[in-house]
Amino acid sequence: MGNEYFRFKKFTIRQDKCAMKVGTDGVLLGAWTNTENASRIADIGTGTGLIAIMLAQKSEALITGIEIDGEAAMQARENMDSTEWRDRLSVINTDINDFYTNHEGEYDLIVSNPPFFKEDTKGHHEKRNMARHTDILDFNTLTKAASFMLSEGGALCVILPATSSAEFIAEALKYRLYLSHKTEVTTKPGATPKRVMLRFKKGHSEEYTEFSQLLLSENGEKSKEYLSLTSEYYL
Repeated sequence: MGNEYFRFKKFTIRQDKCAMKVGTDGVLLGAWTNTENASRIADIGTGTGLIAIMLAQKSEALITGIEIDGEAAMQARENMDSTEWRDRLSVINTDINDFYTNHEGEYDLIVSNPPFFKEDTKGHHEKRNMARHTDILDFNTLTKAASFMLSEGGALCVILPATSSAEFIAEALKYRLYLSHKTEVTTKPGATPKRVMLRFKKGHSEEYTEFSQLLLSENGEKSKEYLSLTSEYYL
């Protein structure tokens, strides 16, 4: 990908002002998330606005990106304004802790590609640390805010390292967010899952959770299921 932008079929993501660039995790979550019956969506930690824009492409929902970093929020707005869905997309430059208490039950769907690295893995780039580490947006903060902002029966969708899924699920349960779908992401056949995509429903304790697995590559090429999932987005 280019360092300053990434071109998709129907939109372009500029990313020169953002610490976190377009990556597989964001594309996966945007493509995987089911927007059915969602009229209002929030993307917590929107960054470049990628996931919000992907969801706008496949829904009719009003979508709000929430971003703590001022330059990233500015870039997300720029990216959103250059799409055909600009009238349904907005960005708010704020800390989720300052935002969520004023938006009880407003959203049908919340998505997040949250930071997940711990304190001892930090590098020297302050904004990249903010985007990647849990100091600013830890799992408890995210699940608490999402539960408060969601309408009853609303959904939260996230992508995480597979090793973090149990911790996140436990935090979600504290706030009446029950796991309904779990998709493990493997980089090649037989490999240990690298990522998981999780979907929770507020206030709905499902009798069962739907499990699946997504293969990213096979024989050195992108797998058919990965290409199928992302076919509406990648060039």
